[in-house]
Amino acid sequence: MPTPHNSAAPGDYAPAVLMPGDPRRARRIAETLFDDARLVNEVRGMEAYTGTVGGRAISVMGSGMGLPTMTIYATELFREYGVRRIIRVGTSGGYQDDMALGDVIIATAAHTDSAINDPRIPGVRFAPAASYPLLRAAADAAERAGTPARIGSVYSSDHFYLARPGLHEGLRDHGVLGVDMETAALYAVAAAEGREALTVLTVTDHMFREEAMPPEDRENGFAAAAAIAIEAAFS
Repeated sequence: MPTPHNSAAPGDYAPAVLMPGDPRRARRIAETLFDDARLVNEVRGMEAYTGTVGGRAISVMGSGMGLPTMTIYATELFREYGVRRIIRVGTSGGYQDDMALGDVIIATAAHTDSAINDPRIPGVRFAPAASYPLLRAAADAAERAGTPARIGSVYSSDHFYLARPGLHEGLRDHGVLGVDMETAALYAVAAAEGREALTVLTVTDHMFREEAMPPEDRENGFAAAAAIAIEAAFS
């Protein structure tokens, strides 16, 4: 049934939903990668579409920026709309020295500086992780496509601009691949709801080099990650 944040009717969402942060990117995915896409939600400007790829139903919806909005939308999709799988398709700052712009990160787990998951299991520092069937399917899809992909943990930050000396260096030195702002929330919600989740990110900036993708290249790199996510969604 509709929620305060989602006007879609029962059955409007497919079992698998792609979830970029930007609702305009959700529209772009629907228009360029889906067949017969139709708008199913635009409450608060958070557009969602359902269509088909190769005759199979799939949806896409924006999540907004940050862990709280991801928590709200993912919970409602899983709990109220019967969605089984959510795959976040987003962008990341890369940490590792040998990473290049355009590399794809498939996130096994998510560290975070946020307290958003602390109340879930009192006394436990819950470690949100990806769903292995989706993780394996995405890795296989990247290999078949010849897309450079890194598989490992990411860091979901509560802050975009706050300077914290030594933080990113410590994460890099512990093998973390990149930083986003949503994955730790998505993985925790999926675990709590008994559903599946995965994040596939495109490296658009490097955290230790003055490198950033221009806008046109961001769109091309994003398409590769979206293709991996779609194949994994149907696995």
